[in-house]
Amino acid sequence: MKFGVHFGSRGVAGNPDSLTAIAQKCEALGFTHFGMSDHVIVATEVDSAYPYSASGKFFAQDTGVSLEQVTALSFVAAATNTIRLLTSVLVLPHRHPVLAAKMLATVDVLSKGRLTAGVGVGWMAEEIALLGGPPFADRAAASDEYIEAFRELWTADRPSQEGSFAAFEHMLFAPKPVQTPYPPLWVGGESKPARRRTGRYGDGWYPVAANPRTPLDTPDRYRTALTDVREAAQEAGRDPMAVEGALLAIYCRIGDEQEGRDGGRLAFTGSAEAIVDDIGHFAEAGLQHFLIGGDGSDLPGTIHRLEQFAAEVIGKLDR
Repeated sequence: MKFGVHFGSRGVAGNPDSLTAIAQKCEALGFTHFGMSDHVIVATEVDSAYPYSASGKFFAQDTGVSLEQVTALSFVAAATNTIRLLTSVLVLPHRHPVLAAKMLATVDVLSKGRLTAGVGVGWMAEEIALLGGPPFADRAAASDEYIEAFRELWTADRPSQEGSFAAFEHMLFAPKPVQTPYPPLWVGGESKPARRRTGRYGDGWYPVAANPRTPLDTPDRYRTALTDVREAAQEAGRDPMAVEGALLAIYCRIGDEQEGRDGGRLAFTGSAEAIVDDIGHFAEAGLQHFLIGGDGSDLPGTIHRLEQFAAEVIGKLDR
């Protein structure tokens, strides 16, 4: 089992000194991935439903503060040496595909091959529109073309593509990413279309555990969904076992138990021993990368949470 941490692009991770400190702490503690979320701007009028809360309200629609994700990860790259840099996830419709491919390749080059490109189709129609992205209803089709564009740009000497949303030719694209043939691509999303997209394109599946509409809060649910992903990979002519299973349990906390859907304990909450057991059961269901939310209210609280999880969960699983 490999472990990672996800941070928002504001708060404790939005300050250069604290971002440096937490990234270096994560690396020292043995976390494999350091992820940051993607909001370029926050619309002042949002009717889109946030998929990860029962109410549908987006928790961060307040100040509008958010670092640009890929730029921030390049800063983390300069402050670290070994930890992998994860776009958690990059919303594909936010950026022109050629520009996004160059930004990601730049991080991979400057980090000496440490990028993992997590990608998703996005949920906030208003943000996509403000950034000049494709029509919201077409974002899935556009995202598929963007992924294809990334791989063409990252591998071809004279990249070209003819698509409805990603079309280019007559260009040189260099430098290529350090990792060959390209950086690992983790596809986010819990829905059946997201699972099929992962099967077609993903080197890893990277869902969130706490989607009320598609909860992945039990080993059986995770196993069933990962089986869907790997069946889609097989149908696409790919090696199904080459698709790695990841999971972001952003709410994971050592301490008080949270109530789950059935009235019992929510997985990945409560005592360290209970969380260790949960991770073990999910590993049996195919989980290979487990990521937690790292944000604390301040830097000391964040460092404490990271150290506690490393000592009481990662340490016990390692033993």
